[in-house]
Amino acid sequence: MTPPPRLATTIGVMSTSSARYVSTRGQSPETDFTDALLRGIAPDGGLYMPTTWPSLSPAAWTATADYKSIALQAIAPFIGDALPAGALDRALDRLTAGFDHPLVTPLVELEPGLFVLELFHGPTAAFKDLAMQLVASLTDEALAASGERLTILTATSGDTGAAAVRAFADAKSVDLVVLHPLDRVSPVQRKQMTTVEADNVLNLAVRGDFDDCQRLVKGLLADEALRERGRLSSVNSINWARLAGQIPYYVSATAQLGGAATFVVPTGNFGDAFAGIAATKMGLPSDGFVAAVNQNDALARALNDGLYSRRPAVESGSVSMDVQAPSNFERLVFEATGRDAEATRGVFETFARDGAVAFDPDLLTALRNQVSAVSIDEDETRAEIAHAHQAWGRVVCPHTAVALAAARRQDRSNGPVVALSTAHPSKFGDFVSNVLGFEPEPANVIAALGDKPERLTIVDGTMDATRDAVAAFSDRH
Repeated sequence: MTPPPRLATTIGVMSTSSARYVSTRGQSPETDFTDALLRGIAPDGGLYMPTTWPSLSPAAWTATADYKSIALQAIAPFIGDALPAGALDRALDRLTAGFDHPLVTPLVELEPGLFVLELFHGPTAAFKDLAMQLVASLTDEALAASGERLTILTATSGDTGAAAVRAFADAKSVDLVVLHPLDRVSPVQRKQMTTVEADNVLNLAVRGDFDDCQRLVKGLLADEALRERGRLSSVNSINWARLAGQIPYYVSATAQLGGAATFVVPTGNFGDAFAGIAATKMGLPSDGFVAAVNQNDALARALNDGLYSRRPAVESGSVSMDVQAPSNFERLVFEATGRDAEATRGVFETFARDGAVAFDPDLLTALRNQVSAVSIDEDETRAEIAHAHQAWGRVVCPHTAVALAAARRQDRSNGPVVALSTAHPSKFGDFVSNVLGFEPEPANVIAALGDKPERLTIVDGTMDATRDAVAAFSDRH
């Protein structure tokens, strides 16, 4: 049989076979995009990173650039010749068709120098759609070429799971297992996962918090007995393809703005923020990045105090950010150490063993050169929702409120500040209505949920209980 043609050149960007990936922990062999996509996490427990950062042409952020052309230029170099010709083009057609705004991610000015980047115009009304729709399409392409079947495991604090279920439901060659913390996602987020009738989807409600779900997914991915049953992967932002799919909207914002900005990113697992940093590694102009976290402030304490330490996650209104061990922080450390895999491995092995690790002064300085962090508590989050409505007539979700509260602290004298608006407010209607006294107008995709029956399985937050549930699901084939 003649092999399928390979992706070559797209919109002036040369994609070559040199697109290669290494683990942040340095004990796994180099690999290509397809393997990084289908594995999710490296065999040594590290996260895949491109061996080199490709250059992005300034043509990508001209004012006339549309979202698809931007995304083609930003993502094609990471794929190289690993997928059939036209795979990325087809994936982006599917992605953009699922968004109800012509700009896909429009930029809105609230007041002089302060903007929001709206990322919630997709099929589940959250920013995760931008990467998840892409990953689903590229996974289909990769599996069709190889003839394999894949089980995808993902942990979610709400939006990732909803986006994954929507993207992978009824996929022919994929089984999807979603772990969410029981009673710790919003009712809308839960229903977006549990009301989809698809035999290839298993929803597990874990007795624990998001960090427990993430720990379980990492353990399952490393479980050799499960791997013997078939190929396993993850579509959390530990998967490089997920993260690469988030790079284009930073380029789009710069194009719409006509120049550089300071980006303030509401942060849970740090993938969204690192995607922006990745864009600057490719040459995108930027005035810096601010990670805005809620009262689960491990990242802020790490950057501001130099001590990365684990605490139990505390429930908040911005539930998707209730994370105390952000996995993509490992990618930031890898870059800050000058891509020293041994040093990176030492940091995260110490953190896993002791629950805390102190950064040496040089590493801390290098981390701070890439991003700063601000923690916004629940009272400030509520106050910002009220302020947004009073000052701009705008109803915002609690995650967006965290970003806006941090953004309004930034100095705008040197350039504009852009806060990422990551979800439609009606996904968190109870929290918003408690502040404003009325329910947000529902997004169309949320209104369509209605009173559909839900399907989920409750499990203890142990490896044995979760493994048994996943194994039983896999054995039905």
